Amino acid sequence: MPTPEFVLELRRHIGTAPLWLSGVTAVVLRERRNSSDGGVLEVLLVRRADNGAWTPVTGIIDPGEEPAVAAAREVLEESGVVATATRLASVSVTEEVVYDNGDRSHYLDLTFRFTWVSGDPHPADGENTEARWFAVGNLPPMSERMRERLDSALAERGEATFRV
Repeated sequence: MPTPEFVLELRRHIGTAPLWLSGVTAVVLRERRNSSDGGVLEVLLVRRADNGAWTPVTGIIDPGEEPAVAAAREVLEESGVVATATRLASVSVTEEVVYDNGDRSHYLDLTFRFTWVSGDPHPADGENTEARWFAVGNLPPMSERMRERLDSALAERGEATFRV
């Protein structure tokens, strides 16, 4: 799904001025069983249509929407996968994002660890050109910030991490 309608409405009033938005990152995990070693932990990644980067699923929280619900919605919309949130993994703020049209935003990102329930990944809504599983030990290159989000969700600890 492209830019949410509520953001477009805000932009009609404030132009390209900085917006503070709430976003989510969903790190969806599944264990693929095989006979040789018992199982391989895999993570769902999507390749963004705008810049070609591999990332976990990300998105903007709609007004009044619960963050974990927003993350599950984004996973389904972007990849066709149904997943369940199991914990909050990290909370961070992005650097300022400046879009090609001059719009500027900062995002409060809430990263969640998810468990796969069903569905085969595919680029479901046009925001991505690919969606697929990667073995955790064989990931494609990604930005440092996306890798931090992924690592926070992969950690076995229960508490969320915070950038300080």
